[in-house]
Amino acid sequence: MSPIKVKPKSKIAVAAGAGGIGRALVEALRAQEADVTVLDLPASLEAAEFDAAVKQIAIDARRGDSIADAFKTISQDWASLDGFVNLVGFTAPRKHISEMDPTTWSEVVDGNLNAAFRLCQSALPLLQTAPGASLVNVTSSLSVKPNWGYGPYSTSKAGINALTRMLAFENAPDVRVNAVAPSAIDTPFLRGGTGRTPTGEDILDKEAYAKTIPVGRIGQPGDVVAPIIFLLSSGSAYMTGQVLHINGGAWMP
Repeated sequence: MSPIKVKPKSKIAVAAGAGGIGRALVEALRAQEADVTVLDLPASLEAAEFDAAVKQIAIDARRGDSIADAFKTISQDWASLDGFVNLVGFTAPRKHISEMDPTTWSEVVDGNLNAAFRLCQSALPLLQTAPGASLVNVTSSLSVKPNWGYGPYSTSKAGINALTRMLAFENAPDVRVNAVAPSAIDTPFLRGGTGRTPTGEDILDKEAYAKTIPVGRIGQPGDVVAPIIFLLSSGSAYMTGQVLHINGGAWMP
């Protein structure tokens, strides 16, 4: 059986595409002859060092005007989008909700859930004009399996699961909307994020974490890239409103 692939020359935008999973996804899409535009923070784009074939647009997903300007730029080159992937996400130092500053809570929720709303809303007009278009959100296993200290992150990612289902319902049959929910993946995210000042240590003990996973290891970017490409491809043409859990068996719905 041939591997799942996107259509050659597919036009795909990837928000937060300069991160660890994003770079692996962009590389895989380019290998399949897709045209890719990456939206990310300026420092993250600089650190990613994409080749000239990858279009790059600096955005701040916390600002609606920044996102609107980015998609206006995309529309000047492309009349439609075959796919859009939202990888935007960040968390804050771990604290119990009872001890959390409300400002921190609001910042994390805005940078995850509200950013997803802004990005998806801006991407939809371009997706709606492409036959078989697909939108993929990336959430987290923490959206369904809580762990202490991740209150706003877990809550906001659970909100993205719900947003995904609502977008799927409202935009069918023109645009399919699905999500993937990875567990911890071994990327710079565990050390503060691409283009950000390294914390000096991972936010979790990877060796200890791997021992809790039935398949016996921490996830790698490729483990998430393949399901995303599946959801972008015609292989998932009869799927919408679904959340694929990529966690090595850590949580089994």
